[in-house]
Amino acid sequence: MRRIVLAGLFAAWLLAVSLGPALAASPAPSAGTYGGGDTRTAGQGPGLVGSPLYAIGGVLAVALISIGLTLLYLRVSPAAGATPVTGATPVTGATPAADDAEPRR
Repeated sequence: MRRIVLAGLFAAWLLAVSLGPALAASPAPSAGTYGGGDTRTAGQGPGLVGSPLYAIGGVLAVALISIGLTLLYLRVSPAAGATPVTGATPVTGATPAADDAEPRR
């Protein structure tokens, strides 16, 4: 067990050392091709970036798919307390319902 832990720690250390620093672009705005400072828009000033209608449609699609899969799972899975179909015998000697019991005196 000790060898596995030491091997895992060595592998994590080796991965951390081999990655090195990550290089990225400067977060400062550039002049861009439109002569303005913000490259996300066509010079008309700040506005919506990307396609918000596609984003909303994607969120709705994911929601509908998850609802459909959940309903399918509930339909296919057995109910709580149900007798399994794999040849098990049903439980006998169930207690009577509350209506059938004798009233207390």
